[in-house]
Amino acid sequence: MMLDIVLGTHNAKKLVELQMMLPTETIRLTTLAEIENAIDVEEDGDTFAANAAKKATEQALHLNRWVLAEDSGLTVDALKGEPGVYSARYAGDHGDDEANNTKVLEQLANVPMEKRGAQFNCHLCLASPDGQVQLRASGICRGRIATERSGKAGFGYDPLFIIPEYHRTFGELDLAVKRAISHRSRGLRQLIPRLLSLAAQQPTV
Repeated sequence: MMLDIVLGTHNAKKLVELQMMLPTETIRLTTLAEIENAIDVEEDGDTFAANAAKKATEQALHLNRWVLAEDSGLTVDALKGEPGVYSARYAGDHGDDEANNTKVLEQLANVPMEKRGAQFNCHLCLASPDGQVQLRASGICRGRIATERSGKAGFGYDPLFIIPEYHRTFGELDLAVKRAISHRSRGLRQLIPRLLSLAAQQPTV
């Protein structure tokens, strides 16, 4: 059985992370970049879970297709949970990783390392073609914020996010390691068995 799912993002790097974990013989992913009539869903929820659900349900209803959406971001203890749901646009412009990283570093300029705890959060939501939420999952990854960028791998805040066990940032770690421990992979591991069960229930074409 094959479950054809639209991944509710234009982010090619997120697609790569997810494809590395999903069984391609059962789950086929299509990105929004490959769909001409996809809509832009406003991420105006006050939680990651709310944004993920909104992106999944509205896009699914519009396309009449299964849609897997996720919302993820960084929460920093010393910043009382910022940047949170504003992670992608913390410095103003959406997707400006350089400016976002700079703002976090500036905000933590006088904060000692032992108080720079943070976590990456990921919430996933699968909606059916009628716009109904069918599955939810979430994952977190704890770490701390470095005092400067390090590493070129990954995206977003990866060059700042230190994994204590490895003494390296996500920007320095191999993708295989990140796949094993990241917030997104932990959330997806919760979801995969239920996705496979759902795929098995789909009628053959």
